[in-house]
Amino acid sequence: TCTAALLDPYVDAGGAGAPGHAHGRDHRGLSFVDPVALAEHVTRLDAAGLQVHFHTIGDRAVREVLDALQAAREANGWTDNRHHLAHIQVIHPDDVPRFRRLGAGANAQPLWAAHEPQMNELTIPVLGPERAAWQYPFADLAHDGAALAFGSDWPVSSPDPLWGMHVALNRTLPAGAAGFDAAAPAFLPAQRLDLPTALRAAIQGAAYLNHLDHETGSITVGRSADLVVLDRDLFETGSGALAEARVLLTLVEGRPVFASPDLHTAGGS
Repeated sequence: TCTAALLDPYVDAGGAGAPGHAHGRDHRGLSFVDPVALAEHVTRLDAAGLQVHFHTIGDRAVREVLDALQAAREANGWTDNRHHLAHIQVIHPDDVPRFRRLGAGANAQPLWAAHEPQMNELTIPVLGPERAAWQYPFADLAHDGAALAFGSDWPVSSPDPLWGMHVALNRTLPAGAAGFDAAAPAFLPAQRLDLPTALRAAIQGAAYLNHLDHETGSITVGRSADLVVLDRDLFETGSGALAEARVLLTLVEGRPVFASPDLHTAGGS
């Protein structure tokens, strides 16, 4: 729908009937909060000790939020409110290092970072090749030291964290996912993550952004026993088979809430 806020106009990809055409050639998407007002609101919320969760799809949306967080930092100093930007689909390269500098969390939905019909037919044509290459820069964010966390945006897409990590490692969809094409190439493969980084984002990163890192997110004495047992060692499983792992046991605060019939028969578990 070409509503994501972009720094430069959408590409008029295909003339009449193309997504960008109905809005005119200078269409840059929508900011739902005026940038000046956003900076004022965020500064006040930050001073009040509240955490702000932003939805940011386009590169202008990301920049306007980072500018607002910078205004809050300049007014209030450093706080531990752990504000974060969700979705972060298109990030201008100049803004990647600002996440770390401003303490802005990168709340990513990794399952989306793959070739599928919506990406190929609707998104890439209206972004153009340069901006299309700025999508979901997980490796750049991680290498720069941003607080990277994974979520699912369920019920929009699958809540299965193994599917999300599969895409983070491979930049291809797992078999069974909507839009899966076995012949699809990796989407921007330079942005692949290694398994330790993906696990930290899915587990510790999520706990950190929710201010729960002193309660859960790691196997540590005194923290909640929120655990899963899988049917295989992910570090011995090829990245292409990661999504095939199956949960045998789920514990919440040490209590079983799910047990597979295969729990006592899985070899090597």
